[in-house]
Amino acid sequence: MPGSGSKVRVGLIGAGRIGRLHAEHLSYRLPEAELLCVSDVFVEGAEKCAENFNIKDVYGDYREVLKRDDIDAVVICTSTNTHAEIIEASAEAGKHIFCEKPIALEIDRIDHALEAVSRAGVKLQIGFNRRFDPNFRKVRELVASGKIGKPQILKITSRDPEPPPLEYVKVSGGIFLDMMIHDFDMARYLVGDEVVEIYAAGNVLIDEKIKQYGDVDTALVLLRFKNGTIGSIDNSRKAVYGYDQRVEVFGSGGNASAENEQPDHVILTDTEGGHTAKPLYFFMDRYVQSYLNEMHEFLQVVKNDTAPPVTGTDGKIPVLMGLAAKKSLAENRPVKVEL
Repeated sequence: MPGSGSKVRVGLIGAGRIGRLHAEHLSYRLPEAELLCVSDVFVEGAEKCAENFNIKDVYGDYREVLKRDDIDAVVICTSTNTHAEIIEASAEAGKHIFCEKPIALEIDRIDHALEAVSRAGVKLQIGFNRRFDPNFRKVRELVASGKIGKPQILKITSRDPEPPPLEYVKVSGGIFLDMMIHDFDMARYLVGDEVVEIYAAGNVLIDEKIKQYGDVDTALVLLRFKNGTIGSIDNSRKAVYGYDQRVEVFGSGGNASAENEQPDHVILTDTEGGHTAKPLYFFMDRYVQSYLNEMHEFLQVVKNDTAPPVTGTDGKIPVLMGLAAKKSLAENRPVKVEL
């Protein structure tokens, strides 16, 4: 365990898009970290990442990272189907763990991984980065402090600018587990309570090819919380104007909301009306600060031996919600979330 004044020595597992983002932050923007090595089954990708972000050692097998005595923590950014296996191996090796969501798509695999973490006594933080967005965090703080009174209605809008590749849809678990899973986590986070029932509706309105994988590209989910709050989440795989990310919590004493981030907030008014910039187009642009904030907090967890802000249980529950939504859509009825 590094001391409070020393750096956390990190190994990166997975050098794809998210892995490279974390590599940049760990190497250049988080002085409390020392990124010592990177691994990826595609070694050329790992080598390129190492070259770009001044990482000394490169491996093609993540187990080489876990063998090192000078690694305090690992950051797992591999494909979803490998997360649980690498979590278990990392825990057995005594490494603290940051893992991108989801832990797995099957509850028994998640439980097995969480048992390994508990048995080893290491830290595990799941990468639900939107909790660390300054705007969404402010909404949560206002709700938690009672500024809006008792929460009554939650609304979340989350729409991507373009559908993902079909090859991704084929293995992702579908819209409720690859896209809306972030919103399920946001719902719990913003209201501060658990969802007990879900009713999902969906359709294929953007790309007919998605039907062959049993998925939809447009979805609306109604949520019923334990405390009585009701909520809605709407997702679309394609918003022509950019990355649409908005939240609102309405309560007995007021309302707290966060609108889209834009490149600027200038309003041009002319003979045709008012004009503003479109929302930021790509999720890595929209959420760059949240990714930085979540990794900073993970490093503090490791340094100070504190509880992770997003636990393994926080990683499991949105998967349960996603599975309930899939069942609701298939059976056209409300489904209880079995926590």
